[in-house]
Amino acid sequence: MQHYPHCGFKLKRSHNAWKKKISTLTGVIHAWSMAYACPNESCSHAGVAYKSAEAEALCMKHSSYGYDVLCLVGDLRFKQHRTRKEIADALNARGVVTNERYAQTLYERYQTLLAASLDDHVRQSLAETAAENGGIILSMDGVQPEKGNEMLYVIREVFSGTILAAQNMKSGAAAELRTLIDPIIEMGYPIVGIVSDGQVSIRKAFESLLPDVPYQYCQYHYLKDIAKPIVDADRKLKMELKKSMRGLRDVERKIEQAEKKETEAAKANDHGTPDCSGAAAEQTAPSEAQVAKGYVAAVRALLLEDGEPPLELPGMLIYERAQAIQASLARCLTKKRASSTSRYIQNFQ
Repeated sequence: MQHYPHCGFKLKRSHNAWKKKISTLTGVIHAWSMAYACPNESCSHAGVAYKSAEAEALCMKHSSYGYDVLCLVGDLRFKQHRTRKEIADALNARGVVTNERYAQTLYERYQTLLAASLDDHVRQSLAETAAENGGIILSMDGVQPEKGNEMLYVIREVFSGTILAAQNMKSGAAAELRTLIDPIIEMGYPIVGIVSDGQVSIRKAFESLLPDVPYQYCQYHYLKDIAKPIVDADRKLKMELKKSMRGLRDVERKIEQAEKKETEAAKANDHGTPDCSGAAAEQTAPSEAQVAKGYVAAVRALLLEDGEPPLELPGMLIYERAQAIQASLARCLTKKRASSTSRYIQNFQ
């Protein structure tokens, strides 16, 4: 642009907006930005300075590092999970002189850029969702990481799963929650539904701002609440099953003792000439111990089962898998032509 858009006068160089050295991944560049202004004193916008768009695209304001350096810092932190010291060392290795303290500053500047880009991404996602579904559905939930701490409230768009807002709030009152909902409404996208966990303050906040929009209780929370008696009963079943499977360490000790005896017997036979039946026993016994160890490991893993209640009840999972282990063990003993399996296995029924 060479002429002022308001009066048509040719822009005149006014002063140096800034002049600095900028560190990039390809080296250090010396750059400056010239400011231009309208020479027409009667212009309604006289004194307004215009800067070089090309120069401003080299780095952020009040920073002497290029955008490529900031992108590298973001990659090192979020993709490679580097610490501040490791980020500083990586930059110095690439010829970008910095220190651990300033690596933190670069990381914060990257987060600022990321937040600005997310705004555009969110708007694009909401526009596509609204066009495809005739509007958007908002979901709001609050979680308290630790007792006594602030509540984290999150607003999400249901169709796309896009996070629209997330903020720690000291109060969960409806008036406070409205400040989190207002900016989303102001985006202008049609809101066709609301979902929450039934918290009274969340419902009142939405009702005061969107009284005509249909409201629905979250199906997951609804299922979780109505399944609470079943979940409690399953928890008791899990405890009883764990009690019935105690003594695994004693079984492991017996297996270790049997292996020790087998090893000693094998060493003793090395000094003599064992017969064919003895050789067969040497080959069979260790394999039986390994099978027994496998069953013990399976039971130990079984005791760690947590499931995902209410859809996957851990007590029922333990019961079903314990029956499968019992059936497998019974088949092994049957193949060995055991006279009675009841002495060796525990009844899980």
